[in-house]
Amino acid sequence: MTEGQQGAFTAFLGPDPINLLGVVILTSLGTWGLPQMVQKFYAIRDEKAVQTGTVISTFFAVIVAGGCYFLGGFGRLFDTPAIYNDNGAIAYDAIIPAMLSTLPDLLIGVVIMLVLSASMSTLASLVLTSSSTITLDLIQPLLAGKSGSGQGKAMDEKKQIIVMRGLLVFFIVLSVVMALNPPTFIAQLMGISWGALAGAFLAPFLYGLYWKGVTRAAVWASFASGVLITVLNLFPATKFIQSPINAGAAAMIAGLVIVPIVSLVSPKMQESEVEAVFDCFKEKHMVEQKYALPEDGAE
Repeated sequence: MTEGQQGAFTAFLGPDPINLLGVVILTSLGTWGLPQMVQKFYAIRDEKAVQTGTVISTFFAVIVAGGCYFLGGFGRLFDTPAIYNDNGAIAYDAIIPAMLSTLPDLLIGVVIMLVLSASMSTLASLVLTSSSTITLDLIQPLLAGKSGSGQGKAMDEKKQIIVMRGLLVFFIVLSVVMALNPPTFIAQLMGISWGALAGAFLAPFLYGLYWKGVTRAAVWASFASGVLITVLNLFPATKFIQSPINAGAAAMIAGLVIVPIVSLVSPKMQESEVEAVFDCFKEKHMVEQKYALPEDGAE
């Protein structure tokens, strides 16, 4: 057997635990900071749905993680010329197609439909989130500020829809252009995209949920660090981390460190504004009192 690295089974974490840690950070923390993932929580009806979703998502996470683990292990059984490139090196993205080629045509069709549905749903959520965010949170406030009117009055609903549709087309075309010239390894593209997105949004999302001390400067610093680390690492002249996957993981960790530090030294938000943001946690619920303890001194 010539596939894989020599001595890969001699250690529990494999021959390269550092790069393995980068993959774990990217695929685990990365989903926490992706805007299209956060958007899904707006569809939650009540706390019971959260409990049900926790059980279902955990079950599917075990299936996905276990499936990835066994795919990597059993991929060694498909050591055929089809998985090697012209230079004689293993083309990792060719292993799964080589495995699927041995399946019946019906099962191949089912697998292709599953892959396409997952890809299309991810692309749809990404472009919808990106177009709406840029239109409502960036373009509209800028136009409202220039026009002198209040925020949200610069563009009516019809203009907003037109701008969103234009951005949808732009992002889809951009995706097609990137897909026409993909990197040598698809995980590298995931490291670039997840590193930029999760590196920018993970820390503000996570700290903003539980800490009232996060400042605007810290959020912008997280955005800048996530994008800069990922973009600078793309060019050979400024490349400081060899693996894009590790660069994406570094961008996420950098945001987790930068946000609390900048928040402590930058101007704080007004207390009234912070309380208004966290007011949703103070919702009152009326409950029936069935038992009452007597007051002190009362018989």
